[in-house]
Amino acid sequence: MEKKAFYLTTTLPYVNAEPHIGFALEIVHADIAVRYHKLCGYEVFFNTGTDEHGIKIYRNALEEGKDPQKYVDGYAEKFQNLKEKLNLYPDLHFIRTTEPRHVAAAQEFWRRCSNNGDIYKKNYTTKYCVGCELEKTESELVNGACAIHPNLAVELIEEENYFFRFSNYRARLIDMYEKRPDLVIPGYRFNEIRRFVEDGLQDFSISRLKKKMPWGVAVPDDPEHVMYVWFDALISYISTLGWPKDETNFTKFWGTVVKPNGIQMAGKDQIRQQAAMWQAMLMSAGLPPSKHILIHGFINVGGQKMSKSLGNVIDPIAIVDEYGADALRYYLARHIHPFEDSDFTMEKFKESYNANLANGLGNLAARVMKLAETHLSEPVKIEFVPYPAEFTQALDRYEVNTAMDYVWRRIQALDQKINITEPFKIVKTDKEKAVALIEELVRELAFIDEMLEPLLPATAGKIINAIMGNKKPENLFPRKEEQVSSSGRVPHFAMPKNKKKKKGDLNFS
Repeated sequence: MEKKAFYLTTTLPYVNAEPHIGFALEIVHADIAVRYHKLCGYEVFFNTGTDEHGIKIYRNALEEGKDPQKYVDGYAEKFQNLKEKLNLYPDLHFIRTTEPRHVAAAQEFWRRCSNNGDIYKKNYTTKYCVGCELEKTESELVNGACAIHPNLAVELIEEENYFFRFSNYRARLIDMYEKRPDLVIPGYRFNEIRRFVEDGLQDFSISRLKKKMPWGVAVPDDPEHVMYVWFDALISYISTLGWPKDETNFTKFWGTVVKPNGIQMAGKDQIRQQAAMWQAMLMSAGLPPSKHILIHGFINVGGQKMSKSLGNVIDPIAIVDEYGADALRYYLARHIHPFEDSDFTMEKFKESYNANLANGLGNLAARVMKLAETHLSEPVKIEFVPYPAEFTQALDRYEVNTAMDYVWRRIQALDQKINITEPFKIVKTDKEKAVALIEELVRELAFIDEMLEPLLPATAGKIINAIMGNKKPENLFPRKEEQVSSSGRVPHFAMPKNKKKKKGDLNFS
């Protein structure tokens, strides 16, 4: 019997800044979903990558005196390194929008939309936010500035571009939304995009004049234009599957019009692009829509939005180097809400690390396996059992925090069981009873470990190895005693401040 297919893509980070904690959140939550489905028997395809075209990239490269390709090569490597640093799924696929396979796919996609009559050329004038790489209407500006990038001047663009007939897809999008009530998760985000589409759609520009902005995918049959960065980047979700050449792989993982299968994860500033623009583009090209679009919130730092100018951008790599990948994965999975905005400070992180990892899971594994190593003559035989319903239901809803809470209740219950039963005392008077009790504790630890496998994979591996070897594991999470500042931040976890300041901020597509 053929396995069910599971496809999940993150956004592609825009390579104008170092990886920060916001993208670490997205890719860790995505990684948990992929690992969980793999363990449930699915054939999985997990995609991420880098968005490497556009005016910001071009300008930043010029400012640093670099060739744009060399500029993006350096940043792409930093994002590729997240696979090892965050202990991501081993078969993670990484697509770069400067790769020839992606360029060819983007050009074929353009041709299909053009052949469908949805691409035309016109002169236009618009206000444009370079930070968002998006056109802005007056209603989207606050005091004449972009709400997301208030420190950047909104630019006025006047030129001849190619446009996509977005306005043609209002009725079809509304019809799809009515038939697919689970397209966008959570539901209140879906309501936002419904209102946006119902209010009417404006055609959007999908090219730039090459003489003004040469860094982009060439428009087919028109050497004077390159593709607008959003039109190009969204196509990466299917170019990574080998589309248009590999129809078998594309159909298996992206699905069909009748049974779509592609799942996207993105931040709340991406709703328009992910749930409206991309869906209309797919319709125009005659391709299946997405199955789900998972929208997460932002991470604030000490109650403030992360900002390079404030110096509060958290560096996930520095945290991993100090605490380990699973410590960061734990915090992002349990204490950062999958859909709402959440707060992050190093003070909160350290408190949670010591309480729930060092004194919690790490101490529990050591207690149980020290008893086993001391009093059992051989390893306990472990039978793996199905995940409990409460755990699977949470992960099926992509509520990783709820799944983590369930696991930690089991951890606390097992720790309490040791305190109540005191097998270390029983062994002195009734060794047979004590041995049976210790074996029971080991089996419960193995059950906890089974649930940890998609959540904290490195730690799960260490615990199961300890169980199979009937020995106390190494110190899984050493306590950390360093002091934090009154602001709740350890300075060396912020992004380096000595780097040359660049225009714009991180943007994802």
